[in-house]
Amino acid sequence: MRDLGLLLAQGFVGAFLAVLFLQSGLDKVFDWKGNKAYVTGYLENTPFRVLSGFLFFVITVLEVLAGVFSAAGTLATLLLRETGLGLVGAFLAASSIVSLFLGQRLAKDYASAAAIVPYFLTTVLARVLLGGGVH
Repeated sequence: MRDLGLLLAQGFVGAFLAVLFLQSGLDKVFDWKGNKAYVTGYLENTPFRVLSGFLFFVITVLEVLAGVFSAAGTLATLLLRETGLGLVGAFLAASSIVSLFLGQRLAKDYASAAAIVPYFLTTVLARVLLGGGVH
């Protein structure tokens, strides 16, 4: 029963990250112009303003890859008991969130930066669950 509980926890955390990052990343892909304009304006008063287009591209790629690896990892975990893909998804998800957090802090949007902390903690939990614990 313990193994079933761990397996379900691994599946749910992977599915959560897959939904979160596929939706966010694909929203950026399908509304590229609108989202890019938002990010450009958002970063206007930060040191990243000159790189905003490139950074938007990077965050989009990170999010889509985090979602794809998390989705594939969820299937691999549930069907094959293999967590490697899910770990890659969690790493990409954490990288994406830390990048967003940095941009929000530099933009002095402290409320939004605080609001993504639970998502970051979920990526840490995913690492612990999918990696077999803390070593």
